[in-house]
Amino acid sequence: MPYEKLDISTPKPVLSWANHALGAIETKMAENVASLPFVFKHVALMPDVHLGKGALVGSVIATKEAIIPAAVGVDIGCGVIALKMPFNSDKLEGKLKLIRLDIEAAIPVGFAENKEVEKTVTNWQGWREFKELHQGVQHQDNKALKQLGSLGGGNHFIEVCIDTENFVWLMLHSGSRGIGNLLAQHHIDTAKDLAKLAEISLPDQDLAYFVTGTAEFAAYWHDLQWAQNYARFNRDVMMNRFKRIVEKHVAGGKSIKPLLEVNCHHNYAEKEVHFGEDVYVTRKGAVRANVQDYGIIPGSMGAKSFIVKGKGNAESYCSCSHGAGRLMSRTQAKNV
Repeated sequence: MPYEKLDISTPKPVLSWANHALGAIETKMAENVASLPFVFKHVALMPDVHLGKGALVGSVIATKEAIIPAAVGVDIGCGVIALKMPFNSDKLEGKLKLIRLDIEAAIPVGFAENKEVEKTVTNWQGWREFKELHQGVQHQDNKALKQLGSLGGGNHFIEVCIDTENFVWLMLHSGSRGIGNLLAQHHIDTAKDLAKLAEISLPDQDLAYFVTGTAEFAAYWHDLQWAQNYARFNRDVMMNRFKRIVEKHVAGGKSIKPLLEVNCHHNYAEKEVHFGEDVYVTRKGAVRANVQDYGIIPGSMGAKSFIVKGKGNAESYCSCSHGAGRLMSRTQAKNV
């Protein structure tokens, strides 16, 4: 899919795969990011790009020696996991209602948390680092424990899918829950405070950043990686429950080995090499699509989702879209 170079005057260009003209506010947000001095080479916008906070959702932002916590966002590590099961849809006939009821009983949604904590959760290695996280979340240890293995709200979902060859897929979308949100908010606030103290002129306060070599950068990077691991494991825990429920109804509880498993973030940051240089890549509503990487692009409710394999497109920083995009905010949609 070809990209378009936006007609804006910024130190670094903006390349858009959106295949449509951006609105004035979207263009301004892209311009704001591309004007930051530490942005590397260019900013990439994915096909599902839409309004976000500070940076557009659907942005891939490569940076040198700095990172923008609000660009990563508050649902650190949010992403999707999917399993391709080795059976066809006829195995589900007459069983979907029972499967749904069992899922609703096993996986808390919204603000709910687990009443009982399974051994897999208590044994997670990430708890060893909890005391090293930002002091502002230390009182949340029990909540973080009970929310590990819960879906959350908004556009997070659990669904049974059928592919074009009639194979059954299990899919769910979730992130780092309350603990990830709280960690993000603390670090975003710190970045804004530092910008004010240093009298840094920013096009948008939500583009406040941390610079490498500082204690604030190190603290954020540590907490970011922890929250991303929490989010990935959160999806693993829920998918294991989901899979066991399906096995109960289609195989009498016998374990079934999936044909394929994909678990990918779409709100996160990592150290990567692009165009021969070490950079920090923030994917805000984007999926890594390096050569042979599998990714998941879920559709709108009731629409098709896609399992994709990356092509390693250099100009997109080896990235692709993460969903169907938005024509309006959730609040606007509820008022239609």
